[in-house]
Order: sequence, then C-alpha cells, then structure tokens
Amino acid sequence: MNITETFAHHARAVPDRPAIVHGDKVLLYRDLDPLVSRIAAHLRAQGLAQGEVAGVALKDSVEHLLILAALARAGIVILPLDWRWTPAEQERVVTHFGASRVLVEAGRPQPDGVPCSVIDAAWMAAAARESAGQHFSDDDLPLLMSLSSGTTGRPKGPRIRHSQFLARYRVFWINLGFNSQDRFLSATPLYYGGGRTFPLMMLYSGATVVMLPPPHEPDELCAALLAHRITALFLVPTLIRRLLTLPGAQLAPLSTLRLLLSSGSALHGEERRTLRALCPGFVEYYSSTEGGGVSFLSAADPQSFSDSVGRPVFGVEVQCVDEENRPQPPGSVGRIRYRGPAVADGFWNDEEASREAFRDGWWYPGDLGMLDAHGYLYLKGRAKDMIIRGGVNIYPGEIEAVLQAHPAVADCAVVGWPSREFNEEVAAFVILKDAVTALELRESCKGKMAPYKLPREVFVVKDFPRNALGKVIKADLGASLPSL
Repeated sequence: MNITETFAHHARAVPDRPAIVHGDKVLLYRDLDPLVSRIAAHLRAQGLAQGEVAGVALKDSVEHLLILAALARAGIVILPLDWRWTPAEQERVVTHFGASRVLVEAGRPQPDGVPCSVIDAAWMAAAARESAGQHFSDDDLPLLMSLSSGTTGRPKGPRIRHSQFLARYRVFWINLGFNSQDRFLSATPLYYGGGRTFPLMMLYSGATVVMLPPPHEPDELCAALLAHRITALFLVPTLIRRLLTLPGAQLAPLSTLRLLLSSGSALHGEERRTLRALCPGFVEYYSSTEGGGVSFLSAADPQSFSDSVGRPVFGVEVQCVDEENRPQPPGSVGRIRYRGPAVADGFWNDEEASREAFRDGWWYPGDLGMLDAHGYLYLKGRAKDMIIRGGVNIYPGEIEAVLQAHPAVADCAVVGWPSREFNEEVAAFVILKDAVTALELRESCKGKMAPYKLPREVFVVKDFPRNALGKVIKADLGASLPSL
C-alpha cells in the first residue's frame, strides 16, 4: 500500500504521456517510475530510514514533486515546511516532530540542530545515478505530518497514513470526477495540503500535472489554462478572488475547465454564484488537513442551496452537535464533527489536543455549522470565533454574509469586541471596492438581522492580517480594537 505503487503501471500503459510539465521541462511516465526509485534510494543513502521524518522546505518545482513521491516510496514521513519561513520557525516545527533531516533550497538559511540537504542540480544528478531498485512495504506506513496552516502557537498535526491518503483519493474520483485523462494545473503552493495532495493524486491516476508555481498574476493563470489545455484546476479562495478582479473577457478560459475546485476556506455566496455562471464545472469542497473531505457543492445542486457547502462526500458521516456531543435537529447550529476512512487517528505527540479534537472516532475541525432537512451543510464560522453577547450566541458568518451582500463591500470579517456590559459586542471590519460610509453599512444591516446582532461599529480597512494561505487572522483584528 503506497501512493506511488501505480507509477510502474503507467510506465507500461502510457509511457509517452507527460507526467509533469514545467515550462520547457517535460517528464514522461516512462521515466517517472525509475527516477522516483533512484531519488528514494539517494534519500536512504543520506541516512533517512523508513519511518523517519524528513522536513521539506522547497519552492514549487518538478524536483519538489519528485522528492515528495520518493519520500512516500521510501516510507519516509514527509514534514511540509514553508520555504519562506525563517530558520527559527522551521527549527521549532522540525524539533517538535523529530525530523532527522531537512531538504532545503540552495542559498536559503538553514535551521540549526538538524542535518540539511541542499537540493540543487548536483544533488539531483547524484540521485539519478543511484540504483533504481524498489521495495514496497506490506505495512500501512505513515505518509506525512498533515500540518494546519500557520506557524504560531504549538505545532499540531497528525501522521496521515498511506491508506488514509488513498481514501481521500477515492473521494476525488467519485465525487469530484478526477481521472487519468485530466491535465491538472498545479497553481497552489505544494506546501499547502490541497496544493500537494491533488498533484500527487494526479500522478497516482496517470494524469498530467502542469506546474505554474506561485506567485503568478491572474492573467498568467488564465493564459496557462488555454496554452496547456487544462481540464482541472484547484485554487484557494484568495487566488480565486484575485481572478475575479479581471474583466469578464479575460476570465473566458475558466469556461473551458471540466473542474474548477475551491477549498481551504468558505467562499461568499455571491462569489459562488458568479463562479457558477463563469464555469459550469465549479465545485466548492469543504475539507480539513486532518480529516480530508467533508462536503461538496457543484453545479448539479439547485441554486437555492448555493449558500451552503453542499452535502457529505462519499464514505463520510457528518453531524452538528451541542456541547454534550448530542446531534442537533435540522436547522440548528452546532459544532461540526465527521468520521470516515480518511480521518486521522489523532495529533502526533499531543495527547491534550487529540482528546479535544478526536473523540470516539469523530474529528472536530473547530467549525460551527448547520445541516438542513435536505442534508446540505451551512458553515457558521469557527467555534472559537463565536460571539456571546449578553448570554446570546452570535455567529460571525451570518453577519458577514449580510455585509458581503452590500455592493460596496469587497470583503469583511466580524469579531467579538470585549465589553464590560455585555461580555462581548460585535465589531465588523470591511474592505471596500466602492465609496460608502461605515454608518451607511451599519444602517444597511437593520431589518436583515436581529438588533442584538448589529455591529456596534464598522471599521473600514485597506486589508486584513492573513496567514500564508490568505486566511484572515481574526485574533489580530480583535487585538486592534480599542477598549470599551
């Protein structure tokens, strides 16, 4: 059981099909399997043994993707590291997860206290000279540390096994329609969970992966879709929002896609409707790094459910529960939990966090949600972001949806504002695309929500603090608020 075990079949069945394309560089399937075996042998020759952890701090490239596959083949556990992190940031994660070696870019500063291998042309040439012998373990080995985004706080991440990764692949095939005929554009960082998982799944399936390493401009991405005859594309919402700033004519290549997949955080309802009109193959996929897919919404779902994140994916059971873990009836908000064959067993080396998030086979991703009578799931925000005003629960997502519907609002975020009188008040931050006053925005909310949910104030800002994947850091917004 190994996520590279199909490569030998592809070498025989489709030897002349491109496996990976990056600019003028084309790697065919006839060459992929032996090259991955040689790189795996070279990694072992550098002292990495099956079951040990290797940090990967590389830019997006053909070499990065090959090394991920080679680590998987060798049974070495992948520890994803953002190559942009400082040595201190990398060292903290490497130390916590016990990495034996870190693979780094040439010319980049290296973390202390752990051996490093510089991945350059000389290293790859040495790897290509190794013997191509291969061996697949009969065991269900750990594949990677599935880290959540960001480097603040205590590092957390479970070890995802090969079988759990393959269970995620089944969802991609059954619900999302990925297949061996696809030409997939890799335009999201390989460091990120989805940015790494989809290209590896494409290679497992015998499809073609075309590399477009970030950063790239929206018009470059659209041009690449046509130039490489791309059929499938995965983007996080931040990248999608950049695309939507282009004039309509420049977005025409989106209509040629069989699948445009969004995941990583929720899109706004209006963004979903716009994407449906631009690309009939648009799908929103709600998932987590620890548990894999939860639900998906496609063009086959009625427009009346377009504010949801769809219905559960294959093999997954989803519930919304109260504080006593009792399932809530349709229409009631609760903490989302789900279980299935792709869900991790717990956080590695963190029993306290595991007890909180993994209970009786269920994974609690920390999101609030509501299931309706038709089985559609609606996100209501993060549990830690819930506002309690005068003892009443307020879900930021509801207020954000109202503000986002205003034609002058480009983006918004709602946070709790500490208050002596009510415990918390509601504060809204907005980024504008047209002229409007904060007072006008607050007035526009009246009649669309209960009075106690109205923002006490609306703050207009130029941008939000964000992590490496573009998610808003609400704690930083809250810290900027004046005292009440």
